[in-house]
Amino acid sequence: MTPDPSEIFPVNGANITYIKPTITNPNIIVGDFTYFADKDFESHVTHHYDFIGDKLIIGKFCQIAAGVEFVMNGANHQMNAVTAYPFYIFDGWNQNPPAMSDLPLKGDTVVGNDVWIGQNVTILPGVNVGDGVIIGLNSTVASDLEPYGVYAGNPARLIRKRFDDELIDLLLRFRWWDKSIDEINRLIPILTGSDREQVRNYLRIQL
Repeated sequence: MTPDPSEIFPVNGANITYIKPTITNPNIIVGDFTYFADKDFESHVTHHYDFIGDKLIIGKFCQIAAGVEFVMNGANHQMNAVTAYPFYIFDGWNQNPPAMSDLPLKGDTVVGNDVWIGQNVTILPGVNVGDGVIIGLNSTVASDLEPYGVYAGNPARLIRKRFDDELIDLLLRFRWWDKSIDEINRLIPILTGSDREQVRNYLRIQL
């Protein structure tokens, strides 16, 4: 049987969903085979308002645990005034919304490919998470994370690199997640093997 990225529940009897076929918001873009260990992923993308227009972009083959929250730019209040109180969102106050230039907007939030996000992680607006990153549970991601690092804490900090620089470079250039399903099936012994030298030698030949 061929894996189907349009299937919502890919694991029989498990509370796991492929995210892409569940998305209704055009400002959330998710790659094939990225899963969420729960249902209703969009309810975990908060403060995501159309008038701001920021995007959440997640790559392929990401593994997102239950309780993960993506906080978008709509959570930010005006900070260049005497008060940060958002009078304009409440009935009865005579204030127009601030200009976009007066809001501390951070841009799109981008998560790379093959990223593992642990349980109850919070990702703040405008960060870029590199390919192959692992984020420990209960972490808060407030700044960009370099590819193939293991991060944890509040704020999340680099604990260690997963691999040496050469292997990271080879993986980033090889981009296994962009291969066809048939190619990935053939690559599984390499992708899941613990012999890093075998992986390194294979990638050197392919590149």
